[in-house]
Amino acid sequence: MSILKFLDDKLEMSICVVLMSALALILGTQVFMRYVMHASLGWSEELSRYIFVWLVFMGISYGARMMRHIKIDAGLYCFPKALRPYVVILGELLFLAFALTVIYLDWQLVKKQMMIGQLSPAMRIPMWLVYSAPLVGFSLTSIRLVQSITYYIKNIGKETQDEEQQ
Repeated sequence: MSILKFLDDKLEMSICVVLMSALALILGTQVFMRYVMHASLGWSEELSRYIFVWLVFMGISYGARMMRHIKIDAGLYCFPKALRPYVVILGELLFLAFALTVIYLDWQLVKKQMMIGQLSPAMRIPMWLVYSAPLVGFSLTSIRLVQSITYYIKNIGKETQDEEQQ
């Protein structure tokens, strides 16, 4: 499997698996230390919180990749079959506009955090690393949305397997 194919197929899922595994390991270690060793790790709660933030934004991109975000299918079926692809494309374009807005606003926030140089309380890591999670997540989401829009545009007029089953 080529690197580009792997990145296209499994990038977000791989990142989510690594983050979820790290989260489980850190929280498991914290529980063990607290209840068995009667000593708490000061950094574990902060790190798990930051990992969770990154996991959420990577999950948004993964959801866009799998086309599994919340949508109202019943509303889609109110439209004539010929218009449905256009309605889907419109929805994807609106989601893309939202993603690009988040990217722009978060980039402004990350730049400020880089200038300020704020550090996290326990681990002393730069806070811009935490605040860049929406930037990275919605950038990947934007790429996935462009892929989705391209797919729907190429397949206008062709019935997909999902439509044939209904």
